[in-house]
Amino acid sequence: MLDPVAPSATPAQSPATSPGAATAEAGDFHTFLTMLTTQMQNQNPLEPIQASDFAAQLATFSGVEQQVQTNDLLTRLVGRMGLADLAGWVGRDVLSTAPIRFDGTPMRLVPPEVQGANRADLVVTDSIGREIGRYAVDPQSTEILFEAPEGSNVLESGAFYGFSMVSYRDDIELSENAVLGYAQVLEARADSGRTLLVLAGGQIIDSDAVVGLRDSALSPVGQG
Repeated sequence: MLDPVAPSATPAQSPATSPGAATAEAGDFHTFLTMLTTQMQNQNPLEPIQASDFAAQLATFSGVEQQVQTNDLLTRLVGRMGLADLAGWVGRDVLSTAPIRFDGTPMRLVPPEVQGANRADLVVTDSIGREIGRYAVDPQSTEILFEAPEGSNVLESGAFYGFSMVSYRDDIELSENAVLGYAQVLEARADSGRTLLVLAGGQIIDSDAVVGLRDSALSPVGQG
């Protein structure tokens, strides 16, 4: 007599199913057959289980198995979509308040818009937040191309600098706001539900800190 627990043939493995998943599915199927066989062996001979009941149990198992496979497929698809989202950041220029690495060329800055200001100072700070320079700028500028004054050793190539703008109306200080700068994204990482961006120069920022995005091909010569 054939052992009813062991199927006579093993279903072919689908190319999209990993060996681990196939093993788990086979194990579930064997468990179900074992339970069904035990149920048949221990049924009341005076009140045998109807064929319709067996069909209903098989349909239920098939539905649950299909749902599990669907959930696994959706999980894999979500993972792939997440990687595609990360890839979309790489090579782009992002605008943020992150410190900017000085490479010897003028730095393109985006100042804040302050209503009522008729003069402003661009404040430069070093990597520890210490002010190292202050320069008069046009408060109505939408972009500042900053370079150290000729003959000045204020900026060191390879070092990082932060920028802010103090706005005035005549002699009254109105506000001090962060100045934004562009940097190229070299790498994007998924970390505990967040997207971390590694910028040119090595600094790492959260994607939530990005307020602007552009194609690197649109960057001015010498900027990145």
